Amino acid sequence: MENMINLTIDGVQVSAPAGSTVLEAARLANIHIPTLCYLKDVNQIGACRVCVVDVGARALQAACVYPISEGMVVKTNTPEVRSARKTVVELLLSIHDRKCLSCVRNNNCELQDLCRDLGIDDDDRFAGERNHYDVDDASVSIVRDNNKCVLCRRCVAACHTLQNVGVIGPVRRGFNSAIESPWKVQLAQTSCVGCGQCIVACPVGALKEKDSIKAVDALLASGKHVVVQPAPAVRAALGEEFGMPMGTSVTGKMVAALRRLGFAKVFDVDFGADLTILEEGTELVQRLTNGGVLPMITSCSPGWIKYCETYNPDFIPNLSSCKSPHEMLGAVIKSYYAEKAGIDPKDIAVVSVMPCTAKKGEAKRPELSVNGLADVDEVITTRELARMIRRAGIDFANLPDEDFDSVLGESTGAGVIFGATGGVMEAALRFAYEVVTGKELEQVEFHEVRGLKGVKEADIDLNGTKLSVAVAHGTANAQKLLDSVRSGEKTYQFMEVMCCPGGCVTGGGQPIVKSDVRAGVNVSAVRAKALYDEDAGKARRKSQDNEELKVLYKEYLGEPGSHKAHHLLHTTYTARDKYENIK
Repeated sequence: MENMINLTIDGVQVSAPAGSTVLEAARLANIHIPTLCYLKDVNQIGACRVCVVDVGARALQAACVYPISEGMVVKTNTPEVRSARKTVVELLLSIHDRKCLSCVRNNNCELQDLCRDLGIDDDDRFAGERNHYDVDDASVSIVRDNNKCVLCRRCVAACHTLQNVGVIGPVRRGFNSAIESPWKVQLAQTSCVGCGQCIVACPVGALKEKDSIKAVDALLASGKHVVVQPAPAVRAALGEEFGMPMGTSVTGKMVAALRRLGFAKVFDVDFGADLTILEEGTELVQRLTNGGVLPMITSCSPGWIKYCETYNPDFIPNLSSCKSPHEMLGAVIKSYYAEKAGIDPKDIAVVSVMPCTAKKGEAKRPELSVNGLADVDEVITTRELARMIRRAGIDFANLPDEDFDSVLGESTGAGVIFGATGGVMEAALRFAYEVVTGKELEQVEFHEVRGLKGVKEADIDLNGTKLSVAVAHGTANAQKLLDSVRSGEKTYQFMEVMCCPGGCVTGGGQPIVKSDVRAGVNVSAVRAKALYDEDAGKARRKSQDNEELKVLYKEYLGEPGSHKAHHLLHTTYTARDKYENIK
């Protein structure tokens, strides 16, 4: 039985598990203590001092790191406490670029919230010298603006702890402190994988995605036939940008909004996900039966691909040769669809809406093209789509539900769940079972690969044939998994890796959830549930049952793994030097 500690916070009797901090105990009692540098399970360092409280010690203590003890008396709202917090925030404001109205985080900024809650009405009290930094916008995915940085180090923790990349960190001391990359190089010169987890960790506007809205506007005005394709995870989070509860699936309204923005066709990346399963599943079966390189590792996550190429190039032969779903669909749009519609592929532009900032870099990879044409022309994030919808004056919440366009708009439940960690694996198992056994799969759900454990393992029984699989999300967890395989400690035949913790539903391009909300809600689980619910409601839940996909193979590709399929839908990878861009 869990050992409980009794204490008093603001006169309220509170009981919390032993080992809890004052902040955790206060939240159990619904007592609000403001924070800035704190990010549950990611950054708990007591650096900013915004959460200071009176615990009866000689000085105020940071609630986010101070442990509770039996009989402790905590005061969170004394004049001394309020004054200390207010001073800390005013000092931060004295060196902060306060162009709030034009900031992407306006009205969703934790520093703004603190100013309001602490009653700060004189933001120039400590006005004086300020450091001025050049904005780092060289990356194809991420923009860093240290003029807005509050030195909370949440981005640093996300990059180091969650992703095991560590290309940014604190340098210098005192007034000259800053978050930088080694040797002051730009982010594009580092081995950053572009995942954007630093963006969703940042409490202010110091980090944001590279804007692609202007480029999309130019395409829409160019006279080209502009096609848009949203990813599975987008529909599970877009509604949050318009005040809808987290976990609301807005598939139909999303399609309606995209049409109103002027796109000629709205196709579904879920179709591309179904297509990926047929190609990737066929590749897996071929490797299993023909002595191919095992374990085969999924290749849908571009942040993971770059991480593997950079930090684990010895595993490149293990990567599936399949392109990611939106790249596959882009290639099909500029070939099969172009032929069906009688449009020159050069006159078609493909825009992807992604939960991921790394997809921006993926779309620029030269190997993801066919006959000199990039599979995907531009990528916007879920957040960028929301900005486009608001800018157009579209009343998103009251839009009717509309369906995707046919030919490349049908999808199965297997395609939908790609957005959650374990989803690609489960979709592949739904396909592999029927290929290996020759029997129809009645129970399509594989709960063994669901959930948010960092590394999940399972031995799947394919009617007597054993398939050993593993699922990892977050590249720090992926590294542990690869190390166990490399050492011979573990043996698998199939592995799924997603770069972002939780999978695409919590990708670097998704709506940003403030730290106090994240502390009380498992964002990944809530958004993933929207996808699993949509899967459960589908008439067809296996990729091989997608009728439009069957037509594509019959009329154009031949069969999964065919020569034509390889030409359009498969790719190659490149070993990368961590320091190749700074030599």
